[in-house]
Amino acid sequence: MIRATIAAALLLTGALAHAQEAPKGDYAEVNGMRMYYEVSGQGEPLVVLHGAYMNIPAMGQIIPMLAQTHTVYAVELQGHGRTNDIDRPITYPNLADDVAAFMDAVELEKADVFGYSMGSAAALQLAIRHPQKVDQLVAASVSYDMAGAQPEYHAMIPTMTPEMFVGTPMEDEWKKLAPNPEAFRPFVERLIALEHEPMAWEEDVKALKHPVLIITGDADVVTLEHSVAMFRLLGGGAMGDLGNPLPASRLAVLPGTSHTAVIGQANLLHAFIEPFLQGEAPKGMFDN
Repeated sequence: MIRATIAAALLLTGALAHAQEAPKGDYAEVNGMRMYYEVSGQGEPLVVLHGAYMNIPAMGQIIPMLAQTHTVYAVELQGHGRTNDIDRPITYPNLADDVAAFMDAVELEKADVFGYSMGSAAALQLAIRHPQKVDQLVAASVSYDMAGAQPEYHAMIPTMTPEMFVGTPMEDEWKKLAPNPEAFRPFVERLIALEHEPMAWEEDVKALKHPVLIITGDADVVTLEHSVAMFRLLGGGAMGDLGNPLPASRLAVLPGTSHTAVIGQANLLHAFIEPFLQGEAPKGMFDN
């Protein structure tokens, strides 16, 4: 879901942790937009989807880290970064369909997908609506039902107005990359409307066949109970010893971590994401 409280600081570019070829940026024609994307690294394909009010640089260190072992396709979604906005609601199904169309445009038949916040809900919808496009799914700060949000967040949604964002440093950062720097207000209005979009995807999640890694902060905008409930929908939560196989899906909880702090912990994220994508798991004393 969208996290309207994402700080403008998340929009600042992080330096690479190691020497690496510069990402190759380009545009794809997608559903009436010129969708900006960057390709970096080599290996199995991995599509990366950012959070609300963010862009590719705002995802920080995790992209170059993942590019050490994957060909990363980092995408800027409708109205974000260098991708133009269009006269169409921003909804999770729309974003998911955009990503599917992007994959067609760059001739990417199937890929692993990593999404954060709004991007994680879009990724979840991608797996639901276009299951053949997704191999494995990493969803950070995700929910499948608005009931899973913290009470404080539910209370904040009705108070959201464009004035909370217009004229702030967040607008200044957005304008630096936006194709139309004067279009911030309608962009914000679309994102506020997204906060009111119904989310009730329990049966869809339960029907997923993809392995899913759920990542959440222990002080995230999604409750811990909701993350555990999602993990159970995906077949997780049972004892893994005494001959019981581990589920394909996994749950990781970042300690001492709020929603906006999740994406900044690249080393910890990578330590969870990479073994999951490689199909590696710690061995227990009863494992062969």
